[in-house]
Amino acid sequence: MTTIPNTIVDELFAQFGESDITRLSIREVGKLVAQIEQHSGQEFIHMEMGVPGLPASIIGIQAEKDALDNGLAALYPNIEGIPFAKTEIACFARLFMDIDVSPECCIPTVGGMQGSFAALLTAARTNPEKPYTLFIDPGFPVQKSQLHLLGVPFKSFDILNFRGEKLKEKLESFLKEDNICSICYSSPNNPSWINFTEKELKTIGELATKYDVIVIEDLAYFAMDFRQHYGIAGIAPFQPTVAHYTNNYILLLSASKIFSYAGQRIGMMITSENLKTRRYSNLKNYFTSDVFAHFMAYGVLYATTAGTSHTAQFALASILKAANDGQIDFVNELHPYREKARLMKDLFLKYGFYIVYNDENCELADGFYFTIAYPCMTSGELMKTFLYYGISAISLVITGSENPNGLRACVSFVRLDQMNILEERLKAFVASIN
Repeated sequence: MTTIPNTIVDELFAQFGESDITRLSIREVGKLVAQIEQHSGQEFIHMEMGVPGLPASIIGIQAEKDALDNGLAALYPNIEGIPFAKTEIACFARLFMDIDVSPECCIPTVGGMQGSFAALLTAARTNPEKPYTLFIDPGFPVQKSQLHLLGVPFKSFDILNFRGEKLKEKLESFLKEDNICSICYSSPNNPSWINFTEKELKTIGELATKYDVIVIEDLAYFAMDFRQHYGIAGIAPFQPTVAHYTNNYILLLSASKIFSYAGQRIGMMITSENLKTRRYSNLKNYFTSDVFAHFMAYGVLYATTAGTSHTAQFALASILKAANDGQIDFVNELHPYREKARLMKDLFLKYGFYIVYNDENCELADGFYFTIAYPCMTSGELMKTFLYYGISAISLVITGSENPNGLRACVSFVRLDQMNILEERLKAFVASIN
């Protein structure tokens, strides 16, 4: 017997006017699940939304309160960011990534999302002969939505069968066509949670230099590969990054996940010293300056938000300073995600599921996401059936995955007191299909 009457799920899903459930966006899945909960009275095991599930940093909250009390809500911030934030971002990059950049290379953004938009658009305008962005999938689907909105073309490939030595040949097969302006990926990866090895990052970096391509590295889940501890300022190991292997990089970081400060939409964009001052003549077709960083700040950021929340910048800067000064270990504060991922993966494996994406030659880290599939079921079948049992997840199809069978599971909204409920529902699910 299902947890929720099939008729409720079927009738509510039909209202979306889409026959293929795997085509629903993350937000649409969230809306559907909320409606099912309301009509059925049953609470779901929510694995669909990649939303932080930990309390926001107290340091950030207090700093933002102080900034408000000091009247900063009435003042526009500098488009390139306040000096306090820019200095602490540069310091954070040195202490936790072992890269040296000046504060001028560091810009606070309206979340990682605005950083992504600005980076993708600026890269796409550098050379009319190189219009394409290359995504290493699976990835965050909204980044492709940004390019669709801008009318910018892109290419992609699924990393599943191209790890390690195979990555170089696959990447070069695209780059040698000489029409790629940028390579975009995330590591730790949303949705698969794979992490690129140093060898893979070296491959990406060296090819980016060889073919003069900009690497846009999304580090939204910074330091959340908990197999290593990247949380001690100035002491190895450091967060792996392509910045160690090329001067053609833009790094995107977000306070949403690493500092649980999602509500204030504050992130960071770090551009290499090389890119900051580089001139691209084609930029003059869109703006008064052909200097990369100037175009980014005053051509793109000014035209979209004209800067980032003044008070949120003080929050970000204060949290960064605490981390930089060794007053907090922000990585340890994220460990509840690791514990929940371990428990949830154990349950899924116990009931016959398998992990779709694993890291090369080692077990996948426990973190914010993992991917699951069930033998002989497509992602659509599994996703829809899960709804009958009060479990929600999204299909890997919308993330660029070529695997037709997988779902992304996010651990953030699943509570420890729901683990027994999850097990009961998985047991009922398996019993119903066997």
